[in-house]
This record gives sequence, C-alpha cells and structure tokens, in this order.
Amino acid sequence: MKILFIGDIVGKPGRAIVAQLLPALRKELKIDLVIANVENLAHGKGLTAKTWAEMERAGVDVGTGGNHTVSKDDARMLLAEPGTRLIRPANYADMPGSGDYTVAVAGTPVRILNIVGQAFMDEGVVSPFKTADELLTAKSGITILDMHAEATSEKVAMGWHLDGRVSAVIGTHTHVPTADSRILPNGTAYVTDAGMCGLRDGIIGVDREAIMPRFLTGEKKTHAIAEHGSAVFNAILLDIDETGHARTISRIDREVEV
Repeated sequence: MKILFIGDIVGKPGRAIVAQLLPALRKELKIDLVIANVENLAHGKGLTAKTWAEMERAGVDVGTGGNHTVSKDDARMLLAEPGTRLIRPANYADMPGSGDYTVAVAGTPVRILNIVGQAFMDEGVVSPFKTADELLTAKSGITILDMHAEATSEKVAMGWHLDGRVSAVIGTHTHVPTADSRILPNGTAYVTDAGMCGLRDGIIGVDREAIMPRFLTGEKKTHAIAEHGSAVFNAILLDIDETGHARTISRIDREVEV
C-alpha cells in the first residue's frame, strides 16, 4: 500500500499548493491513502470547516493535528462530529475527538495515531511514550503515527521506542524537512520532520516581517501570511507491505508559484 503523508499545511498558500499538486500526484504515484497535518490550515493557526473542506476536495483523506488544532472555534465541532476524519493528539485529555482513527483502504484497515511531544512544547500533557504504549498494546497491521513535537531528540526516541510496533513514525511541527528518512531495523519507517506546505520565503510559512521583531527586539506581532508567492510542498511517501512493515520511505518535495 502506498501512503502519502503531507507535512503541516500552513495558511492559504499551503492549501493552494496542495490543491494544485495533490490530484496529479495521487495518479502519478498511485497513492492509496493521503494523510496530512492540518493544524495550521486557517491563516497558520488552527482550522475551520471551510479550510478542512478545501483539503478534502483536494484529496486529503485523513487530517492530523497538534498543539494549535483547536485555536479556531470550528475545530472543536469538527472533532466531535460522528465519523470525522480529523484527529488530534491523543495525549490531550481535555480536547474533543480522538487521537486514534482507522480507515479502510480497499478492504485493508489503516490505523492513524496522533501524539504531541512534551519537550520545549507542552510539559503539562500526558507522556507521549506512555500514551503510545497504551494505544499499542498489540501490533495492529498498518499503523501510522504523527509525532507532533518540537525536540528532534524526542521524535527520534519515539521512532526507536516504536520500531516494529508501527509501520511509520512521521515527525511534524517544526515545518522544516529533515534528511534522515530511513527504515529502522524492525521495519518501521521514520523521519524526524516531514516539513510543510507553505510560503518558501517566510519563516516557517509566516511572513518574515511578522516574525523578525521577536528575535531582534522581543516584540510579538500578529502572524501575517501573504496569499501568493513561491510555495513548497513537502511530503513523505511510504510503501507498506501486507504485514504492516515498511518497504520504502522517500521524500516528495516540490516548489511552485501560488
């Protein structure tokens, strides 16, 4: 089975590049399932019913989340809807919805999990490692984990912790693609960060002018995201066998004007 995991989609430019490229990529690469991190869909922070519907029309099958998932009011409603294909980190106990979703792909169940990290991020959440162990009491065929975390070391540790218990551990959150994609010894595909879909010349998808003052003077400005410009599309392509072990993992990176 071929599964495409798309890195954090940031604002309108991110949505635009996904809508522009994904339909053709699904055909070209013969993709069976598309998963995307969608916590930054609506102007870079949170998601709305409208922005999620755009991604569904573009061909995203399941949306994962992170620390910004419920930054917009719509998200709580969307997560609570019966049959929703949106999930949020499983170790946020007070958030509606679930961090565990199974979808049937041509009769084969694919389980998608979402966990948020603690290091440099949200130390008040339940341990991501304890949460993973509670979710994975037994190996369940094809299983993909979105590990949404700041610290690269925490994501690498999760990869080793779950090697052989899941099909893939895909890191998200930092919006910067990493070059360490590989298959671990017991058959789990791993990458520290899938990257993002958004403006190339901003700062992790946000306009430079809104972010630079934080580093230069300490001033915090409201996020701004231009609607047009050079955009990047970062994704991970997985080929998983019938036992749930990864055959291959590779990067899919594109750049276009939106």
